[in-house]
Amino acid sequence: MRTDTAKPIQLSEYRPPAYLVDEVHLTFDLQPNATRVKARLSVRRNGDHAEPLAFNGEHLKPISVTIDGRALSADEHAIDAEFLTIHAPPAAFTLETEVEIDPENNTALEGLYMSGGRFCTQCESEGFRKITFWPDRPDVLARFTVRIEADTRFHHLLCNGNLIDRGALPGGRHFAVWNDPFPKPSYLFALVGGELDVLEDKLVTMSGRTVDLRIYVDPGMAGRAAYAMDSLKRSMIWDEQAYGREYDLDLFMIVAVRDFNFGAMENKGLNIFNSSLLLADPATATDLDYERIEAVVAHEYFHNWTGNRITCRDWFQLCLKEGLTVFREQEFCMDMRGAAVGRIKAVKALRTRQFAEDQGPLAHAVRPSAYMKIENFYTATIYEKGSEVISMLKTLVGDAAFRAGMDIYFERWDGHATTVEAFIQCFVESSGQDLTDFFRWYEQAGTPRVALSARYDEASKSLAVTLTQTNPPTTGQPVKRDLPIPVTIGLLDTEGRTLAFERDGVATDETVVVLSGGETTVALTGVDSQPVISALRGFSAPVVLKTDAPARARYLQLASDPDLFNRWEAGQDLASDLILSRAEGKPDEVGEERYAEALGRALNDQASDEAFKALLLALPAESDLALMRSPVDPAALHAARDALRLRLALHLDSELRRLHTGLQNLGEFSPDAAGAGRRALRNAALELMAANPTRTVAEIASGHYHAAANMTDAMGGLNALMHIGGADYDEALGDFYAKWTSEPLVIDKWFAIQGRDTSEEAFGRILALTAHPAFDAKNPNRLRALVSSFANFNPARFHDPSGAGYRFLADQIIAVDRFNPMTAARLVDPLGGWRRLKPELGELMKAQLERILKVEGLSKNVHELAARALA
Repeated sequence: MRTDTAKPIQLSEYRPPAYLVDEVHLTFDLQPNATRVKARLSVRRNGDHAEPLAFNGEHLKPISVTIDGRALSADEHAIDAEFLTIHAPPAAFTLETEVEIDPENNTALEGLYMSGGRFCTQCESEGFRKITFWPDRPDVLARFTVRIEADTRFHHLLCNGNLIDRGALPGGRHFAVWNDPFPKPSYLFALVGGELDVLEDKLVTMSGRTVDLRIYVDPGMAGRAAYAMDSLKRSMIWDEQAYGREYDLDLFMIVAVRDFNFGAMENKGLNIFNSSLLLADPATATDLDYERIEAVVAHEYFHNWTGNRITCRDWFQLCLKEGLTVFREQEFCMDMRGAAVGRIKAVKALRTRQFAEDQGPLAHAVRPSAYMKIENFYTATIYEKGSEVISMLKTLVGDAAFRAGMDIYFERWDGHATTVEAFIQCFVESSGQDLTDFFRWYEQAGTPRVALSARYDEASKSLAVTLTQTNPPTTGQPVKRDLPIPVTIGLLDTEGRTLAFERDGVATDETVVVLSGGETTVALTGVDSQPVISALRGFSAPVVLKTDAPARARYLQLASDPDLFNRWEAGQDLASDLILSRAEGKPDEVGEERYAEALGRALNDQASDEAFKALLLALPAESDLALMRSPVDPAALHAARDALRLRLALHLDSELRRLHTGLQNLGEFSPDAAGAGRRALRNAALELMAANPTRTVAEIASGHYHAAANMTDAMGGLNALMHIGGADYDEALGDFYAKWTSEPLVIDKWFAIQGRDTSEEAFGRILALTAHPAFDAKNPNRLRALVSSFANFNPARFHDPSGAGYRFLADQIIAVDRFNPMTAARLVDPLGGWRRLKPELGELMKAQLERILKVEGLSKNVHELAARALA
């Protein structure tokens, strides 16, 4: 049992750094087990108050410490497990240190470590302190010059900025010197050394400058970086056109790394990517992989301005770079792949991850007020909800004022570390609006509930729309304040046609109602007939909306709503009601049949594209349905959802087979939105067919798998066979592994699909896979593929009545925590929902959290999340 109680870091206790570093010169002598790092820092006191200097440093073997060329005595400084302390430094001086570190045995994958025989770094958020002594906080910005020396077998020596020198050294060694002219915090430092292939290209910026583009990958993999390069160039052009932001260095580099705790990292001029989010070709990558590569490449590039050139004053402002950059990424992706489909996918991700977070013990504000380990706050609330807050801001101030506010932000804060308050002030100035109440979205946790009711008066042709908000209590915030909530509203007549109306004398067919207090009522006039209200169009706010509209209104929206998000939303609402009713022992078979008929009509709508129809075919996830009831019976939800899937498969059998046959594409593979949409609909049709696991369907699925000419279709076939089970599935699994055993990223997919297997025998298979020769828990990708897939996407087996699923996850957390606390902590979240489960399951899950907390030597990362989950 842990007996130490670390003190939380509080936003209210922020103090500027006592010492600043203006220039730093680093020299790395790269050795796998004994890398030497020399640092020469130009340090100055920040203000008049003299106090001891305390620079972070962890897992460093100190060799020397000097000030202005003089070695410090033992009385003048102290070094412990976390800090270098200099008791009475001068006001300005040159600090030189030398340390030794062991990259090869750095299994935490923070700081400088080795992956696949190459040196690489991960410094966000607090990894640089494991490289050298440094004030490891984001508000200390310095200009870096870095010299790297290594054996020539580490052919490429890369760092941030521009290459200013390189050459040979005696003894089969060489060097490279890099200079980054832009001051940056240490978390953006990056270094890579090793044998790599490179894909090269160029881009001419809007001012006429030529930028060299390079993507470094495993030898032989350069061809698989082509889509990433294409995505990078499109991102750079888009940022110039959408925000006027031009890239600022002569060189932009990306490096693919197999062992990486995150998806990717925006280090200035040298992005480091998890190879799963960079490498793709049709044979080994799915359409989802292509889509994610496009999004993540854009995200990390956009950070150059929203995160790098302008960075966070402190880690409490993490949403300032991440939420804003996710918003920019989503804008880009909607421009590339369609606004409606992009918006629906973003909302699906938000609801699955962030809404669950808001309803559990790990709920926190977009800008938290305290933390123990900042790594635990790289959450859906920071990223996805942070993006939704920016989207609402744009809705409230309007497109023109939003762009003007961003221009003010870029001009005013370039080269600085700043705060959310300073960001919002830019939009106060551009719009003239008072955004004081809007700031509550950053400070208040939880998902608001909005109720909509309406009263139509035929005589006056007017509609009174009333909106009411409630904000449920969350951990640490029992009492909530009202939020400004923009609700976009349109009207339809009973034939599904758009109804025009007037608001405050202005004719329109759509309006934004801002619910700024507990309740508001607006009058819409000139409404010619009893309307169907299409509310929260485009998901204009991250809330749960409830209306008093009857089911027939949702059927009309499913058929006709011009807002495609709300058309999809209507279908999801109808399916959710049917599943939840059946789960509660009140099946509505007439309603299920009516829903199947409506879905069939939607599939035959020639005006809808294939990607949208594929989304219509996907029923709400069990994790989303679980948020709608308390206590939750996962087994009942799973059975009810499967029952609706079966009814749909039977009713739509001929239509599904027609789609599956008609959407075959024997031409050349293209990862574009149209090609991906066709494959998505064909595979969605096959997955629904698999809900009726006849021998004929099994043969169709097996034929689909074996005839697949690309990884998307191969995984589509394998997924359908997983739902069917039996000999065909086992044969396909064996065939898949034998074919791709030398491709680590593809074998991750093999582990992941087995982690999602809902069959009764699946859990035994999952346990056995942890002993499989290809399973390596020290590789985050492989661990996530099996363990996270099981815990997050297989509720039928994770919530086994025996508690075996919870025990398995706790075992993995405890084991991984010994060598990689950051990755172990990311596995805790599925155990946080114990209060929402029916009591007999909740107690079993709670017991595993208690067991984790009793482990001797548990990391701060895991301890914080497990303790919060129980609090």
